[in-house]
Amino acid sequence: MTTNFLKAFTEIIGIEGGYVNNPDDRGGETKYGISKRAYPNIDIKNLTLNKAKEIYHRDYWIATKLEQIDCYDIQLELFDTAVNMGVYKAQTILQEALNLLNRNERNFKDLKVDGQIGKITISAYNQVDKKILLKVLNGLQFMNYVRIVEKDKSQEVFMNGWMRRV
Repeated sequence: MTTNFLKAFTEIIGIEGGYVNNPDDRGGETKYGISKRAYPNIDIKNLTLNKAKEIYHRDYWIATKLEQIDCYDIQLELFDTAVNMGVYKAQTILQEALNLLNRNERNFKDLKVDGQIGKITISAYNQVDKKILLKVLNGLQFMNYVRIVEKDKSQEVFMNGWMRRV
């Protein structure tokens, strides 16, 4: 496990916290951000921090291919998005953001937004200003939360917590 992963894990655990079983949470029973819905075969209440770290590393950090990203702030943003919204959503948000930022580039055509981070996505990533990309990623993350609340008003209760992530 890399230094950046360990640092990001510590930050995310600080946001996620311990055991929660909120009936309005679609993930159901949750501990350290690991939900019963996503991991039905895990005893969530007795989940250890070390086991959560293994899951985060394998299923979120590695799965989102964050070692190919050379900016810690972008790694952290995508890691947080993957944990909260899923790996596919984190990867599609990255691709959507890159497509928004390529509008003035004549030699650059839009990426296929397929949630697959490969050479073409990383090449596009390498060509953008990372500070601007981070702002666009935050904006897209915010808009996803807005859409969730617009579809289901019961989720409004989580909006303040979600805004801490943006």
